Formats: sequence, structure tokens, C-alpha cells
Amino acid sequence: MSQKIFKIKFIQVGEVYEIYAKNVYQSDFYGFIEIEGYIFNSKNNIVIDTSEEKLKSEFSSVKKTLIPINAVLRIDEVNELGTSKILKADGENIAKFPLHINPKAKK
Repeated sequence: MSQKIFKIKFIQVGEVYEIYAKNVYQSDFYGFIEIEGYIFNSKNNIVIDTSEEKLKSEFSSVKKTLIPINAVLRIDEVNELGTSKILKADGENIAKFPLHINPKAKK
């Protein structure tokens, strides 16, 4: 059986991170998911993607990451490893999860 690969997209300080990992779990900390086993594309390409290099250096010594569930945009199980990247999060194509819900809304 081949190893599962998960593609995780989440918002981090106004940017959308797209990373690949071996394991994604619901955390014991309420409202968080855990990501372990980061996978980066190790192909030797002539063109270097600076966002992937930034992600490699940011997560190189990280064993496990806890991400708030409301920052997660999507988690996919994929067949092939892609390129990790950082994209700008513009408000036109990302809807934020409401953080404050007023149960006593006016009728």
C-alpha cells in the first residue's frame, strides 16, 4: 500500500499556504488540527520556486504543527505530490469563516 499524501491549504497572516503532509489529525486541543510529516518536492529543477524554499526553511525543524480549524480552507488526499507554495490571499476568492456569531440577532 502506498503512503497517503494530504494537500492542506490554510490562511497564515494574509497568505494562503499550500503544503503537503503524510498525516493530518484532529488535535486534542479543541478547535485545532495537527499536521505531521511534511513532504517537499525534492526534484532538482533549474527554476527554483522561492515560496517552496521559504516553506522548506520555515518547516524544516518542525515536528508537528497545530492549525486553528477556522484557518483551514481545504484538505485533500491526493495521488501525487505537488509543489508547496504561498499565495496572496485576496478577499475576492476567499470567504473567511465568521469568528463572532451573535445568537441574539435582531429579528
